[in-house]
Amino acid sequence: MKKQFAKEFIDFSYRGKSVYHVVKSIEELFIEKGYIELGLTDKWDIDQGGKYYVKRNDSTIIVFSVGGGERTFKITTNHTDTPGFKIKPSPVSISEKNYLRLNTEVYGGPILNTWMDRPLSMAGRIMVKGGNALEPEVLIVDIDRPLLVIPNLAIHQNRNVNEGVKLSKQSDMLPVAALINQEINNENFILDILSMEYGIEKDEILDMELFLYEYTKGTLTGVNEEFISCGKVDNLASTYAGAISMLECPDHSGINVLACFDNEEIGSRTKQGADSNLLLNIMERIILSLDSGGREEFFRVMYRSFMVSVDGAHAVHPAKGEKTDITNRPMLNNGPAIKINAAHSYTTDAFSGAVVKSIFNSNELPYQYFVNHSDERGGSTLGPVSAGHIDIDSADLGLPMLAMHSIREMCGVDDLYSLKEFLKGFYSL
Repeated sequence: MKKQFAKEFIDFSYRGKSVYHVVKSIEELFIEKGYIELGLTDKWDIDQGGKYYVKRNDSTIIVFSVGGGERTFKITTNHTDTPGFKIKPSPVSISEKNYLRLNTEVYGGPILNTWMDRPLSMAGRIMVKGGNALEPEVLIVDIDRPLLVIPNLAIHQNRNVNEGVKLSKQSDMLPVAALINQEINNENFILDILSMEYGIEKDEILDMELFLYEYTKGTLTGVNEEFISCGKVDNLASTYAGAISMLECPDHSGINVLACFDNEEIGSRTKQGADSNLLLNIMERIILSLDSGGREEFFRVMYRSFMVSVDGAHAVHPAKGEKTDITNRPMLNNGPAIKINAAHSYTTDAFSGAVVKSIFNSNELPYQYFVNHSDERGGSTLGPVSAGHIDIDSADLGLPMLAMHSIREMCGVDDLYSLKEFLKGFYSL
């Protein structure tokens, strides 16, 4: 059962070639179970027992279902984006008069050298001419074949490579796409590929957002297949666990919400990011549509609510254990981690920590603590960002993993299943 769930996550991750593909996959999961899309510009008429979702920018999706009992929101947040490379406009770069490389810029904080010497491709969305200049048509695209490689420099030409070499994002990290020949149109290289793949006239394509991705699918590893080696564990593992746990709770009280935000890896300060009023506005519109109490009723419901931010957590590294806190040392397959930080980089406090521990205990699930080593600066999550807009009680959880922000990360099969079961327990309250 646990291994099967892990394999299903690997499939989900592989389908998530870009944030747009991630949202499309989530949307398909919920449509299959009868969820209905609400347009942001439509008048909402929400029913008791109704199941709905809202999309923003094709890269953020917020799903909710209306249960019985006292009005309260049970919210889990996660993110759809991962660190990597975005293709720049006018991307063709000719190197040494022979190599055609694509000009990219870094998105978020990837471990650069993990992207080298492996098959890559590109996916994202393109904007096509529509009937209204303010509403171009959107097409989600994937060049589903091994198209690109970022080659390393041979050790014979770089004798210090194993001592650590700084990589230039502008020169070292550009992927090779082709050798120059008379059949390749340098200026329209990507447009030619998209036109051929999707049967669209080149002059119909107005703009595009394309990202590189690892072409090779993830797998289970370990003697007993107890580990997941996969791209985009941060944070598609939490996203998938949240989606499936919500779908496994068709009968519940209150209003269950799954908020999958874009742009966490670059600070969330976008219209589709958690550092916007998107979730707050949707919550208010839900209550205004359901009840006649107006904003006063919305505020009363909001302050009865609870939120869990779900992301990754650093497990103890087998070769670098000194990087982890001396007493709080998360291990793979020992349970999800409750994340705590004195500077509130995570939202867990004594009250919210007690809430999540009660859910773990009542469902007989293991848990651990993650606290940063005091000499190491850690990251943050959607929790504090969301709390800046929605001032409700909240806790941060993390899936323990190794090699966070590598092109291929590693987590535990048992932990992923336990995370799903925890979220199911939360949504079932």
